[in-house]
Order: sequence, then C-alpha cells, then structure tokens
Amino acid sequence: MTAVVERPGRRTRTGSRGRPDEPPGQRSPLATIGFLLPAMVPLTVFWIVPMILVFWWSFTNWDMMAPEYDIVGLENYELLITRGALGQVLWNTTYFTVGTVVPTVVGGLLLALLLHKRLRGSSLYRTIIFSPWVTPMVAMSIVFTWIFEPRVGLANYVMTSVGLPALPWASSSDWAMVVIIIVTVWRQLGWAMIFYTVALGRVPADLYEAAEMDGSSSWAKFKDITLPMISPTTFFLVIIMTIEALQAFDQIDVITQGGPAGSTRTLLYFYYQAAFERFQVGEAAAVAVFLVVLTGMIALAQFVVGRRFVHYQ
Repeated sequence: MTAVVERPGRRTRTGSRGRPDEPPGQRSPLATIGFLLPAMVPLTVFWIVPMILVFWWSFTNWDMMAPEYDIVGLENYELLITRGALGQVLWNTTYFTVGTVVPTVVGGLLLALLLHKRLRGSSLYRTIIFSPWVTPMVAMSIVFTWIFEPRVGLANYVMTSVGLPALPWASSSDWAMVVIIIVTVWRQLGWAMIFYTVALGRVPADLYEAAEMDGSSSWAKFKDITLPMISPTTFFLVIIMTIEALQAFDQIDVITQGGPAGSTRTLLYFYYQAAFERFQVGEAAAVAVFLVVLTGMIALAQFVVGRRFVHYQ
C-alpha cells in the first residue's frame, strides 16, 4: 500500500513501510542480483567454469583416464607449434573459411537481388532455396557422400555425360576440401539470401528515385546506394559465417574424417582427434585455447574493418 507524506514545501511518495520510493530506473543491489541470477548460473556452470578448466588442463598431461596427472607447463603449446601439423591445420582452416564465407555471402546477395524483383513464384523459390538450412548437416553430408562417390556418384555421372573427366572427389587430397566447401555453401546459401532479402526491402525507395533523376546507371545505384545500405547485413553475415566455419565439424566427420592425408583437418577437427582419438586432453586443451584466441583476434579485426566500411543509417 502506498501513502503520501505531506511536508512543508515538499511532497514525497512512500512505500508501505514508510520508506521513500526509489527513483525511477534504479533498483536495489539485491533486486539486480535476483534478476541476473537465472542467467548467470547456467552461464557460469556451462561456459565460465569449463573455460577455466580447459585453460588449466592445457598445462597438464592428463589422458582423460588416469585419476592423476602432472603439470607440464608450456610443453603442450610447444608441441603444438613445433610438431609441424599446425601449419597444415591453419592452412586448411583458412582455405575452408574463405571458401565458404565468400561464396555464401556473394551467392546469397545475388539470389536476393534476383528474387527481390516481383517474379512469379518467388516465394516458392525462396522456400526451396532456404530448405537446406533446416536440414540436419549430418543427413545432408550422407547424401552428398553418395553424390560425390567417385565410381557410382551422381556428380561424376553428370560430368561424364557432358564429356568432362570424372574426378576422385573426397578420396583425393586435392578435391576433398572442395566437397566439404560445396556441402557447407549449399546449406548456408538460403540463410544468407533471407537476410539480404530483408535488407534490400529496407533500402529507402526515394534514394533510387533521386539517383534516377540524376541519370545514374544501374551499376552506379548498386555500388553507391545498395551496397552501403546493406553493409550492416554483410558485416553480420561475414562474422557469423566465419564463426560457423571455425566450428565446422559434422560434414568433415561424415565425409572425410579429416583425410585424405589430413587435407580436410581443420583446427576444430584437430582438437577432436587429440581429445577423443588420442586421449591427449592436455594437447587438446592447448588447441582449444589457441582456437579461442584466434577467434577473438579475427572478431577484433572484423570490427576494426567494419567501423570503416559499414554504413549505419
């Protein structure tokens, strides 16, 4: 119950216990903790504590089986750098990241531009193109394993039908990563298209009308109006796709298991093999810490670049 206390020259509203009400927008520390607690508990249990444990394990030689382990200092990091596999793993990760992010962003934009016009059945086309995104990556990878099978696969059947030579695809160290990239881009293309479709619909029409009055060409309107106005969407997609590429696992595990000869072994799959195939938890933890630092550096670089090239209305 709320009461009003009359004082000479001042009118103060008090609560049921006689205390003056708190200013609007300010709460007691206890109330703030109460609101944050439901979010902080799972964040601490499933994110902060595991990160601290992983950082600690990176300085040990624990094998996941023995109850005891020794502190080895920076030995796991030294092995990671000097063993020689890190260079190929980083190259594979970079190859896969660039090979998936660039075609997904460019292809998603082209599809959105094509379907942004009032074409007959454009909604149906959007639904069909977006459908791979809601398909589990494991199921899609199994299907593509058959499509790119070197002897009886659909890809080589089509290529030989038009006079092109058959390719070894996933069984070759030169083509295995290409198969992984095709599967990944196929799944993400519709997702990027949906974001660009929304972004194109928000570009003010009067900007195009003003450009037409100035006699601007279609390319000039696209370069000077469309690209700057959708740059926040492009920036968002590049960040999300980069993180998705660094976390890619299912398609690699189903199609190639990191092979042949390690040609599709990315940084995350290198971590998986160290932890769950060789049971070297200390080495795997060092890879995880390296991956977190690398992800943070890439995100920081993207934000620095984004401040210069991203146009916010």
